[in-house]
Amino acid sequence: MPPNANISRRSNGLASKATVSTQDLDNDPALQSVRTMKSLKGTEIAIDGVIYDISDFVHPGGEVVKFFGGNDVTVQYRMIHPYHTGKHLEKMKEVGKVVDYEAEYKFDTEFERDIKREVFKIVRRGREFGTPGYFFRAFCYIGFFFFMQYKFATSTTFFNYNNWYESGVFMAIVFGVAQAFIGLNVQHDANHGAASKRPWVNDLLGFGTDLIGSNKWNWMAQHWTHHAFTNHNEKDPDSFSSEPIFAFNDYPPGHPKRKWYHKFQGAYFIFMLGFYWLSTVFNPQVIDLRQRGAQYVGIQMENDYIVKRRKVAISLRIMYMFLNMYSPLANNGFSMATAGIILLMGVSESLTLSLLFSLSHNFENSDRDPSAEFRKTGEPICWFKSQVETSSTYGGAISGYLTGGLNFQVEHHLFPRMSSAWYPYIAPTVREVCKKHGVNYAYYPWIWQNLISTFSYMHKAGTGANWELKPLSGRA
Repeated sequence: MPPNANISRRSNGLASKATVSTQDLDNDPALQSVRTMKSLKGTEIAIDGVIYDISDFVHPGGEVVKFFGGNDVTVQYRMIHPYHTGKHLEKMKEVGKVVDYEAEYKFDTEFERDIKREVFKIVRRGREFGTPGYFFRAFCYIGFFFFMQYKFATSTTFFNYNNWYESGVFMAIVFGVAQAFIGLNVQHDANHGAASKRPWVNDLLGFGTDLIGSNKWNWMAQHWTHHAFTNHNEKDPDSFSSEPIFAFNDYPPGHPKRKWYHKFQGAYFIFMLGFYWLSTVFNPQVIDLRQRGAQYVGIQMENDYIVKRRKVAISLRIMYMFLNMYSPLANNGFSMATAGIILLMGVSESLTLSLLFSLSHNFENSDRDPSAEFRKTGEPICWFKSQVETSSTYGGAISGYLTGGLNFQVEHHLFPRMSSAWYPYIAPTVREVCKKHGVNYAYYPWIWQNLISTFSYMHKAGTGANWELKPLSGRA
């Protein structure tokens, strides 16, 4: 979701050039349909400066559209409706306009039209959802997960090493990986609405997020905001969610968010990623479903859709903690050793998930400030171009089958509502179109190459090396 435009420059619309004041809006009944972003109700959304009431709108993608109530959703709407025409918006009830909207991104550019035209020759309209192969893999991962969940929750042999496969160490590592596979291969496509054209299938599979210790709605709040504003240093929650421990953003020297210990983050950031599970499972945001990263950039999360789901979210978290913390402790003894096995499971899941996610947008020569040109000139930038130049792709189809297409991050960010099963087929075409338009496409044939580039970037971002004067080029 784009941020609420009324919050400083962390808004989808920056300072308005309109002459209508907030006081005028409040006092003149004739202007009540002309409002500010902050005035949006929980049953309203704004797209391109127009306010729509969605309280009675039956969306083909399901009731989840109400998750966005109270916010400007221009970028989200454009990125998940690749076949957009004006007729789509005519289906919703228009109730007003906003005065403080100004777009940073532009759509329907020559590059966007060309890449859609070529990709849609491969993936025809209506076929962009999960393939039989995708569902076969998804159900294999689901079966693997539930088998390991049962073993981990009921095992009484954590410290019996007569059969190594029954030991707690082995089960913790394997169960951690099994959970990560759900995060990568099942819930990710589903919560993008890409697994199936049937909303209930996406909704059901999307609860895989809660089965692995996170929360579906908090994940969507942060992840969809991340997709809309990838690598935006003020609007992408993923770019600053790990601060101040380490910095993904490459802040200039002397910036207040740059800490002395960031100089060493290239060495310790992988270690800190291992604690992702702990920070997720014990995150109190599951209580109110106000994802703090999204809230920081201005997302309004007090609509009825979210409020009604708080009890469900809390219940699922209690169930997770009962199965994966209380049960192992009760079955194997309340001891530090048992707690260590549980923590090992969390570390296994954390590293499998977070290390792969960290590769996607943090690498050498990635665009870490895609909106810089807009701030200089006021001219909106091509959203599709920014998605390519802030993302990387590595490997091929086999990597995609294991990571749920996470390795095809460029393709995923261009077409987030397309199933990951299609990315290996469209990747060569995407690369060709990018080359034709002079758009920088980062591709690594092997994952280790992307890993090296990520470690190098993290080190340079921590030391500020990218800001050192380059006398031969005249660039700083």
